[in-house]
Parts: sequence; C-alpha cells; structure tokens
Amino acid sequence: MTDILVLVGSLRAGSTNKQIAETAAQNAPEGVSLTVFGDIAQLPFYNEDIDTEDTVPQSVVDFRAAIGSADALLVVTPEHNGTIPAVLKNAIDWASRPYGASQLVGTPVAVIGSAFGQFGGVWAQDEARKALGIAGATVLDDIKLAIPGSVVRFADVHPKDDAEVVGQLDEVVAGLVSAIGAPQAA
Repeated sequence: MTDILVLVGSLRAGSTNKQIAETAAQNAPEGVSLTVFGDIAQLPFYNEDIDTEDTVPQSVVDFRAAIGSADALLVVTPEHNGTIPAVLKNAIDWASRPYGASQLVGTPVAVIGSAFGQFGGVWAQDEARKALGIAGATVLDDIKLAIPGSVVRFADVHPKDDAEVVGQLDEVVAGLVSAIGAPQAA
C-alpha cells in the first residue's frame, strides 16, 4: 500500500480545496491511500523554545509522525492575499524540524490547489513549493494543478462531480505515486 498524506491549507469547513483533497482521496487508485490530515489548525505557532524533546506539543509529535509514515505528501492550498496561507506555512515550519533531519527530507511532495482568481492560486503554490524545498522535501515541480475561478466553478458543482477535475486529480496522484522511490537528481 502506498500512503500519501494530504495537507490542506484552508481551515474553512466548506473549503473548495478541502473538497478537492477529499475528491483525490475518494478516487485513489487501488493500492494507494490518501489521508487528509485534519489537524494543522491544532499546531501552535512555531516557536523554537517549545520545540525541544521535553516540551514539543503532542499535536506536533502526531503531525511529524504522520509525515514520517507517509510515502509522499500532496499539498492542496488556496491563496491568501497572493501568498501561502499562514496555517500551511506554520505546518511547513513545524515539519521542517529538526533542521536537516526532519521527516520531510527526501519526501516527494506535489502542490496543487484552487483559488477565486484567474490564475488558480499559482503564487501560493509556488511559495509552498519554495518553502517545502528549503525544508528538504523533494518537490515535484512538474506536477501542477491550479484551478481558477473556484467560487464560480464550484458554486453549484462539487469537485467530485466535475469530470475534468477528477481526471486532473487522477493524473496528479499517478505522478506522485510514480515519483515515490524514483531516483532524484542530485
């Protein structure tokens, strides 16, 4: 079984990006499990003073363990004011530690998402890729999906009922699965 952990950069209950993540999970091919991690809101703001062996919060321990047990990550994010949502950046900060030896090091990661604007949140996706790469993840720059106009496109249609989106998500997951265990360029 291939395990992919999905991080959603939106906290809103009716989030289109959460719906996209759930659609990807529901349509996972046989032998692949996508688990949407639902608790990044429980991570405190990153503070090195509490990131010690004796004081690291349990929510962080659980988050890091989830990353460590996954074969890959799929990040699904909206765009907040032209950049990465704060809750997602905070999660990446926690995941990036301990420096040089975090659970992210070498983990294949794809970043996708949707936003209201005409470009589908590409700025946020690029910022997330940048932060994840600096944190040591193996960012798959060739796997991209930016769905523009989310408020209009999904006003009356759930992403799971949009055949084009389902097909695109299938391609994203297939690309991510094929990158697992593949040799990476030095």
